[in-house]
Amino acid sequence: MAQVEIGLGKNGRRAYELDEIGIVPARRTRDPEEVSIAWQIDAYRFETPLVVSPMDSVASPQTVVAVGEQGGLGVLDLEGLWTRYEDPEPLLQEIRELDKVAATRRLQEIYAAPIQEELIGRRIEEIRDAGLVTAARLSPQRTAQYHKAVVDAGVDIFVIRGTTVSAEHVSGRAEPLNLKQFIYDLDVPVVVGGCATYTAALHLMRTGAAGVLVGFGGGSGHTTRSVLGVAVPMASAIGDVAAARRDYLDESGGRYVHVIADGGMTGSGDIAKALACGADAVMVGSPLARAAEAPGGGYHWGSEAHHNELPRGERVEVGTIGDLKSILHGPASTSDGSMNLMGALRRTMATSGYTDLKEFQRVEVVVNPHR
Repeated sequence: MAQVEIGLGKNGRRAYELDEIGIVPARRTRDPEEVSIAWQIDAYRFETPLVVSPMDSVASPQTVVAVGEQGGLGVLDLEGLWTRYEDPEPLLQEIRELDKVAATRRLQEIYAAPIQEELIGRRIEEIRDAGLVTAARLSPQRTAQYHKAVVDAGVDIFVIRGTTVSAEHVSGRAEPLNLKQFIYDLDVPVVVGGCATYTAALHLMRTGAAGVLVGFGGGSGHTTRSVLGVAVPMASAIGDVAAARRDYLDESGGRYVHVIADGGMTGSGDIAKALACGADAVMVGSPLARAAEAPGGGYHWGSEAHHNELPRGERVEVGTIGDLKSILHGPASTSDGSMNLMGALRRTMATSGYTDLKEFQRVEVVVNPHR
């Protein structure tokens, strides 16, 4: 892709956000009822390509189960309130009622409580007892410390998620996590990220990961762009990582690594465009934080919002628009793409002539720059 001159001493590549592209309808259309949006990673099949972001405002053990019953995959944050407190409900209620000015400081105080290792196993068992695929997240910094408790509890999919995760983390203070060795030693599939470039994704794929998260997560509650200046437009990031998946497929002799777009998708159109750019599934937070069952009660925040030294997120009010079933599968009572997310995806695929997600990744897209 052509470089754009930013100044005499600096060039940059033009990249695109999801709302800058559009999906092109094909000459052949399909019946939405004949479209499959099923997705499979490793041995686990899901009827929808939707993964719930591991954020306390969205994913409690109860909502993870509810999403699983609706055909998606919920991921529980094992560094959140559910493993720090026996009963986090009073704290969730407090967070919902916090003054905006005081929210960040109080979040830091609440999340300063230590993780209780025995709660890790108990929360995973709560999900397993429902007979569903269990997925849980740790940050790269805590994976070595707590991974045994996670595996012993019987997790099915292990998610290592941070703002950015690299295959080679260089540190003079501590022995870094050797991702390749760690994944090799585990008996469960690992999803790792975020990343946003071809090279970073290719290195993560070479660690043996079953899936790679694209993006920096957080979406509407994320301030990484303003705090760190780090930002890669999502449409281009997904396209770059999808190219790494294709090249790694050849390099490895046929090993397919799933690409999961993580963050920055607020409605059904964003989800469709992320898949059209090459993602196999999407990880979303704020669309489901608006469900009546969401523990945030109309508020949304992620782990970056309570970082003890440099918060890169905030608690945002997203409101409540309906129950989880209506947000995922309808019927919709709004016309803004916030409800019936999966029904809208089926219709997008039908309109563009595709019957499954792998085919849909080949759909034509056009650039529609901001006016």
